[in-house]
Amino acid sequence: MTNIAVLIGRPTKDIELRTTQSGISVASFTLAVDKDSSKQKDEADFVPCVAWNRTAEILSQYAGKGRLICVEGRIQTRNYDNKEGQRVYATEVVAERVKLLPSGQKA
Repeated sequence: MTNIAVLIGRPTKDIELRTTQSGISVASFTLAVDKDSSKQKDEADFVPCVAWNRTAEILSQYAGKGRLICVEGRIQTRNYDNKEGQRVYATEVVAERVKLLPSGQKA
């Protein structure tokens, strides 16, 4: 089976780099992806994404808010218990490769 996601969009805010306790770089961000439908002009989907290691470092350095990027990766689902003890489910794209696109290029 194959799990491949390819998105072209713009980060909704500047990407901040964090480091885990074990020293691994991680960046979480939301990608605004235009809907490809003539009925829904100027509408976007907001897709949560996460990048690790060197990919996270590159994104935080070069892909600021509004910069057009292509994210290639896979869809991941996970769950955790929040502070209130409730189970929370999350779906996100794990960015394995990124490409910075010219700002004038349309998706």
